[in-house]
Amino acid sequence: MVSDDVTREAGAPRFGLVVCDMAGTTVADDGLVERAFDAAAEASGITAGSPRHREMRAYVLATMGQSKIAVFRDLFGDEERARAANRAFEKAYAELVGEGLCAPLPGAEEALRTLRAQGRRVVLTTGFAPATRDALLEALGWHGLADLVLSPADAGRGRPFPDLVLTAFLRTAAVPAVDRVAVAGDTRSDVLSARRAGAGLAVGVLTGAHDRAALEEAGAHRVLPSVAGLPALLRAEESG
Repeated sequence: MVSDDVTREAGAPRFGLVVCDMAGTTVADDGLVERAFDAAAEASGITAGSPRHREMRAYVLATMGQSKIAVFRDLFGDEERARAANRAFEKAYAELVGEGLCAPLPGAEEALRTLRAQGRRVVLTTGFAPATRDALLEALGWHGLADLVLSPADAGRGRPFPDLVLTAFLRTAAVPAVDRVAVAGDTRSDVLSARRAGAGLAVGVLTGAHDRAALEEAGAHRVLPSVAGLPALLRAEESG
C-alpha cells in the first residue's frame, strides 16, 4: 500500500489547507460584538441592565463563534424577532467597523501571509453575514489576503456544525482528505466545528472569547497564545 505521504505532491505541506476564524482569532474584537448586541437588544425592546438583558448577553458570550442569526433564534424563539435583531446587530457592527474600531491582532496578518508562502491555502471564516464580513475585510484592507472567505450563508450552517470547514475543504480542493486540514479559532465552537469535520489539527488560540480549559475541553489538539505562532506550529507538527 502506498502511504499518504508518498501520494502527496512532492514538497507539499501535510496541512495544505488552513481554516482560520476572524474575530478573536485574526481580528481584535475589543468588545465590538457585545456593543453590537447591546444595540440589537435595545432595538428588540430589551432594557439595558435588566435581568433578561444580562441573561442574553451571557448567552452571546458563551456562544461566540456561532452564526449570529442562529444565536438570535435561540434567544428569541421566534423567526421574525430573530431576523430583526440580527439585522440590528449587523447594522451596529458594520457602523462600528466603519468608524475604524477594528484591527488585526498582532502578528495575524504576517501569519496568514507566511502560511500561504509555505504553500498552504488559507480560508477565513466568520459567523457574520456576508455584508458585514465584507465590510470588515474592507476596513482591514484584507481583500485577497486569503484564498477564500466564508460565512454561514455560504456553507449551510454556522459553527459548531462542521459545514464551514467542509465547505472550505470542498471549494478549495487544496488537499486530498479532510485530515490534511488545520483549523484555528478562539472559541469552543471553532474547535467543535473542526473536530466534527474531521480536521487533522484543531488549534485553539487565547486572544478571544474562551480560555485554555474551555478550548481543551472542546477537543483542541493544541492551544497557542495567538495565531502568530501557527506557521511555526504547523512546521513542527509536520516534522515530528
